[in-house]
Amino acid sequence: MSVSQDEMKKNVGYKAVDDYVKSGMLVGLGTGSTVYFAVERLGEKLKSGELKDIVGIPTSERTREQAESLGIPLITLDQRSDIDVAIDGADEVDPKLSLVKGRGGALLREKQIEECAKEFIVIVDQSKIQDGLGTDGAMPVEVNKFCCDYLRAKVADLPALKGVKGLKAELRKNKDGSLYETDNQNYIVDLYMDSPIPDIKECGRQLKSLTGVIEHGLFIDMASACLVGQPDGSVVLKTAL
Repeated sequence: MSVSQDEMKKNVGYKAVDDYVKSGMLVGLGTGSTVYFAVERLGEKLKSGELKDIVGIPTSERTREQAESLGIPLITLDQRSDIDVAIDGADEVDPKLSLVKGRGGALLREKQIEECAKEFIVIVDQSKIQDGLGTDGAMPVEVNKFCCDYLRAKVADLPALKGVKGLKAELRKNKDGSLYETDNQNYIVDLYMDSPIPDIKECGRQLKSLTGVIEHGLFIDMASACLVGQPDGSVVLKTAL
């Protein structure tokens, strides 16, 4: 009997906290529908006394609000940056555990916090596992508001993406047609493509070299392990090939 996608997300979120979070840790708290369950589990274990002296660093205002509602003590990187473990979801995961992240809009804060972590545990359901990155939805690029359509065109013309099939670059919009703003008051250019990014490291390097690009959604050589929720309710541990 198969479980729902939400049940897969809950299974990996709970297992990440059960297996990787110990009392006294500083924990990076990611953003998204899968991490919601990890934060929920962390709050439960703190309330029951199973975990003690936990402090979290949230990657978004949404996560901050959820953690505060559960009584999880929070700080920022300005106060401490020696993060023991960060737990976050991903939009796409390749065999080397490189990731596309940021469709929830929190890519800059996520990358800042997860780069500081001694361990970065990725939690996803089976649908996020891909052979290559870029073809299963938007690959986000956070950009400055100034001349944002110029930046959109520059991102679309990136040499590392030459030859990629079906490439489109669009400024992310809200349902009412207004431009979407991140928690940092920046805009997002979403890249869509029909074939994978040929060289993700070069693509990331070129994106960061563009003046006006704040951050991109390629998380390369960062993940320590990936917990993958399966349709049968089990959770599989993946490490980089």
